[in-house]
Amino acid sequence: MTRHPGDTNHLIELAGLRPGARVLDLGAGDGDGVRLLRTLGHDACGIDRKAAPDVEAGDLLHTGFAGGSFDAVMSECAFFVSGDVPGALRESARLLKQGGTLLLADVFFQPPEPLLTAAGFRITKQEDWTKAWREYYLRSIWEGTADVCPVPKGKSAYWMLIARKD
Repeated sequence: MTRHPGDTNHLIELAGLRPGARVLDLGAGDGDGVRLLRTLGHDACGIDRKAAPDVEAGDLLHTGFAGGSFDAVMSECAFFVSGDVPGALRESARLLKQGGTLLLADVFFQPPEPLLTAAGFRITKQEDWTKAWREYYLRSIWEGTADVCPVPKGKSAYWMLIARKD
């Protein structure tokens, strides 16, 4: 079972990144996304709570990278579990060059657009993957592989979003 219900290839295709882009994977997990980005010709690195091959240990809310260091930032299923989605969006905006691209796939318990707008992003593409997220989450509970975290009550949705730093 993968650590998220989305399709990393599809997320990257939606973004339309040109080969050679410098990309940071926030919440990179075991590094699969970093390695995929590299096979597509990107200069990619990743951070996660724990180091792994091709992934440095770090805090996605306070990465330590210089501002404007990246052409793109990618994150799948990490902003929500960080406990501070607005903070993760602010750090992503800080890391991106002007006009940089955010590739984000995550669960939201409120509409994502106001959160992204407040952080200085403009959504250019979005797809609702809520059905896939529900199936993934129920399957992971059933199989005993769910990484359960505190979940607010209320309606949730899982979005694949591409946004530009304005």
